[in-house]
Amino acid sequence: MAEQSYDVTIIGGGPAGMFAAFYCGLHELRAQLIESLPQLGGQVAALYPEKQIWDVAGMPGVSGQELVDRLKQQMAVAPVDQFLNETVDDVIKEDDGTFTIKSRQRESHSKAVIIALGNGAFTPRRLSLDGADEAEGHQLHYFVQHRDDYRNQRVAVLGGGDSAIDIALMLEPVAKAVSLVHRRDQFRGLEHTITRLEQSQVNVLTPYLPKKMRVEDDQTVTLSLKKRRSDEVKSLNVDQLIVNYGFTSNNAALTKWSLDLASEHNLINVDSTMKTSVDGVYAIGDGVNYPGKAALIASAFGEAPTAVTALAKQLYPEKHMAVHSSSMKINK
Repeated sequence: MAEQSYDVTIIGGGPAGMFAAFYCGLHELRAQLIESLPQLGGQVAALYPEKQIWDVAGMPGVSGQELVDRLKQQMAVAPVDQFLNETVDDVIKEDDGTFTIKSRQRESHSKAVIIALGNGAFTPRRLSLDGADEAEGHQLHYFVQHRDDYRNQRVAVLGGGDSAIDIALMLEPVAKAVSLVHRRDQFRGLEHTITRLEQSQVNVLTPYLPKKMRVEDDQTVTLSLKKRRSDEVKSLNVDQLIVNYGFTSNNAALTKWSLDLASEHNLINVDSTMKTSVDGVYAIGDGVNYPGKAALIASAFGEAPTAVTALAKQLYPEKHMAVHSSSMKINK
């Protein structure tokens, strides 16, 4: 296959990368989007397709899958080349300032790079109780792909963050009963989300820690919950158990690339234009760090056009770059 050459290579096909690709198309930059998964959408599509998302302006309560579908429709207005199921093995900066992008399938060249990998590879923080590994995939789950799988079931959700609360509220309309178990008296979620929880029929159990679990002969699960700072022990029997203690993530792939990126706490340092310590490389989304950074999809949607506009001006300083989409020629 002949080597391909681009203005911009976007690495990562989650919401941030998808929106960056759309903006590259609007600026008529020759761009490619590379995603290691077989579909676009990143963690949102892979882990939370039916979870409601509330931090996207103008799209209140949009589901993860609907958001991804809308982004796909948007990208179709100004399409760029897409390569799915392809992992970038190395990014090499050449002497002329351009970049060579290597994957197992092919090699391409790019004048600029946007890293939109989020937090990289992610794995759930697992429940460390005897019997948990054996129950995983049967009675115990770390992801909710389809809420109808829990219809008329008694469900316990373990966790205290926004995602745990969202899962409990999402399942409440279809489940027979939902219990939310958290080790603290207070939840870490957004105030509005906590208010919705308080107004719901979800059985909130705080501050309890799961100490034992047992799969019964009827394939239900019995949890032994100990109240913190107390000798009180409560027993909870459910049909399904969902653990949402968050995820451990790392961008180990980045350390293998031939780029010396400045980072802090495993996050890539960027400036106000989303530019990294390597000239020509920009980064957006959950995997970046700057003063005031908020790890929200809404923030990433602002970072994407900031990065694209900055690199476009760097690549083509003589070319007029439209700032507002209303001044661009868009064919619907």
